Amino acid sequence: MQHLLTKINNVIIILNKGFEMKIALVYTGVTPQLTYLVEREVKKQCGECELITLKDPSIISEVAAANRVNTAPAARLVSMYMQAATMGADAILNICSSVGEVADCAQSIAKYIGVPIVRIDELMCREAVRKGKTIGVMATLSSTLNPTKNTVLRVAREMGKEVTLVDSLVEGGFGLDESQFKELMKDYAQKIAPKCDVILFAQGSMAYCEEEIAKLTGKVVLSSPRFGAIDLRKALEEKGLL
Repeated sequence: MQHLLTKINNVIIILNKGFEMKIALVYTGVTPQLTYLVEREVKKQCGECELITLKDPSIISEVAAANRVNTAPAARLVSMYMQAATMGADAILNICSSVGEVADCAQSIAKYIGVPIVRIDELMCREAVRKGKTIGVMATLSSTLNPTKNTVLRVAREMGKEVTLVDSLVEGGFGLDESQFKELMKDYAQKIAPKCDVILFAQGSMAYCEEEIAKLTGKVVLSSPRFGAIDLRKALEEKGLL
C-alpha cells in the first residue's frame, strides 16, 4: 500500500493506494481523533479500500466566521466533490455537518455522475428521531448547531414525527486537550440531560466522548462517524460494490 500527499488549490489530498474500491473522505476541518474515528468506522463497514482524503480547513473557518455557508466556501466544497469524482472515487463521504446542506444540494449531480455523496450525519439524525421525542443537540460551533437542527427537523418531518430540540452550545472547547474537552462535554451534557431523551453530537470530532457521556447521563448518545460509515456502505451496496 502506497501513501501519497499533495496539495492542489489549497486542498490537501492524501491517497492510500493499492485497492480496487475508492472512497473519498471530504473534510472541511479535521482533528487526529476525527480522522482516526472516521477511518476506523469506514474500514469496519466497507473493508479494505483506497481512501482519498481531501481537506480544506479554510471552508469551516469562513463558515464559522460568517455563521452561515456563503457562496465561496460552498463552491469550494462542491469542487472537492468533483475533484474526488475525477480521481475515480466510487463514493464520497461528506464529513462536516456545518456544510451538510451543500451535500444535499449536490445530490442531483451525484446521481447523474454515479458517485453518491453521503452525509456523515443523516442516518444519525434519523436514529435520534427514532429513539426520542426530545433531542439535545451539542456543538462547539453555532454554524454547526443550526444545520444539524435543520436536518433533525427535516428527517422528523419525512418520518411523520414531532420532535423538540434542546440546544447546547459548548463554549470554551478550542485549545483543550482530549481529557480537558471530555470534562467540558460532561459539564454541558449534565445540564441538558434532564431535558431530553437523546443527546446528539453535531460534530464528528466529539465522537470519542460518546461512551463516557452515555454512562454519565444514562441517555442514548449518538455521534456521526459510525452512522456515516453505515450509510456509506449502503451506497456502495446499491452500486454493487459490496
